[in-house]
Parts: sequence; structure tokens; C-alpha cells
Amino acid sequence: MATVGVILHHERELAVELARDAAAWLLDRGHEVRLPLRDAAVAGLPDLGAPEATFARGLDLAISLGGDGTMLRTVDLVAGERVPVVGVNVGQLGYLSEVEPPGLRMALKRFLAGSYDLEERMLLGVTVEGGRSLGEGAEPGEGPSRTSNDGMWLALNEAVLEKTPMGHTVRLAVSIDGEPFTTYAADGLIVATPTGSTAYAFSARGPIVEPTHRCLLMTPVSPHMLFDRSLVLAPEARVRLEVLGDRPATLSVDGTNLGTLRRGDAVTCTAAPVTARFVTFGPRNFLRILKTKFGLSDR
Repeated sequence: MATVGVILHHERELAVELARDAAAWLLDRGHEVRLPLRDAAVAGLPDLGAPEATFARGLDLAISLGGDGTMLRTVDLVAGERVPVVGVNVGQLGYLSEVEPPGLRMALKRFLAGSYDLEERMLLGVTVEGGRSLGEGAEPGEGPSRTSNDGMWLALNEAVLEKTPMGHTVRLAVSIDGEPFTTYAADGLIVATPTGSTAYAFSARGPIVEPTHRCLLMTPVSPHMLFDRSLVLAPEARVRLEVLGDRPATLSVDGTNLGTLRRGDAVTCTAAPVTARFVTFGPRNFLRILKTKFGLSDR
């Protein structure tokens, strides 16, 4: 028998319906089902709720019911335990979802029968020097509201160090593998994974990278300097961003604002020691997804 976790978008009724249906289907067949406490309350399944700190332990599969944001939350909850994730697209076309809602039961049958593949995606490991109050304002279940055991924040998409909402440009000193590179005067800097190349880094005119590739992308946001290009670095690279001067910068990880860094505080980004594991049921054509997303013609 399998133990299956269910994570859902809290504001989409279809996600609630799918969570209830999947839970009933699995329980009827003798499997165990659990949801994070808040998700269980939203779905009307309080008896299946589990604290986030222990939610992922022993899971054989996690089901994400929502869009890409829900997938980010799911990966954050379960990646540390190496739990495979299947994404069910509840909303607009998503880059990360494998299954449409009518196919959820068939996806569960195929997973339980062992008829699936796993796609590994690189995660970003983010550590902070200073910024003692980081993460204190994060709500449970919203993005990376916790860290891995070694104090490292995990990100599927990106870490962003940028000016405060009402602030001016920030000055960030960048070192790569312990060697000084340069100082950026910009609205911010994005350090992204290949999966994150189609997220914030894309809107800052960074390159699109096939998501199963392994590398780090560093992209400046509105740089006030001649050098304005993205860098594509080895996944083993250690990218350190230090705040200079009196202008503070905010740190966001996978879209969640974790707090403010000030002069002398720094962020280091590199490949995390664990990966995200996505369940697939056949070849996943990233270029086709990209063409559909942006309405690209064949000719």
C-alpha cells in the first residue's frame, strides 16, 4: 500500500473537488492519504491533516493540484525527502504540470502500477550571512517557509536580491567560487535554475534553458551599467551576492519575500544537494510547451 500526499490551490474549487475525489479513491483501495493541515481544512478533510514539519516523511508520492505556484510549494514541502511529485494542472497552461484534471485517476493507477518515469530537476541551494529576521514573516504553506536541515533554503525557480519596493537601485558585489567578479548597480540580481529560466529571469530578458539541464543563471534586473548580460555558470559554481552601501535589498526565494538584507549581509547560491523529482508518463516535449505558451507558429 502507498502513502500519498495531496497539496492543493486554496482558492480553486476544482482543486478542492479533485483532492476529495483522489483521497476517497485512494482510501477505498487501502492506501494512506495525508494533506498539510491548512490544505486539509480547505478541502474539508481535517482527519487527514498533518503538520508541515512531518508531512513528507514516508510519502511515496505527492500530488500537486493547482498551477506552477502550487508545484513550487509542493516541491518545497517534499524535496528534502526525495518524494516524487505529479502535477495536475488546475488553471492555465503550466510549465510544470504533467496531468490534466480528467486524467488524475489514470495517473494514480499508472503510478501505483509502476508505469511511469522520473524526471530530475536541479534545485537551488540558498544560504544567508546576516539577515537574522529572514523568514519570520512567512506564512506556513506559502513558498519556502522553512529550511533544510543544514540551514539552506531550497528553490526550484530562483533567488532574487533586489531593491526595496520604494527604494533606489542597489549595489551588489558578486563573487564566483571565491573570486571577485564585479559590482552591479541594478534594480536587482536573479540567480535561477534552468526550470526558473522561464520565470522571473525570462521577464528580465534572460536566456531560456531546457529544464533538465544543470547550470546556474545569473541575470541582472534593469542594470545601471554597461555590462547587462546574463551569465550561464556551472552548477557547481558558488555565487555570492553581498549588499554594499546604505541601500537595503530584499531577498525572495521562489516568489516569497523572506526579508531585508543590509550592508555586509550576503547570499550564496549553488546547486542544492537534492533534486526535485517529477513523475512523467511519457516523453515531455519542452519545446512544444514553450510554443503553446507563447503562441509560436511552426513557420
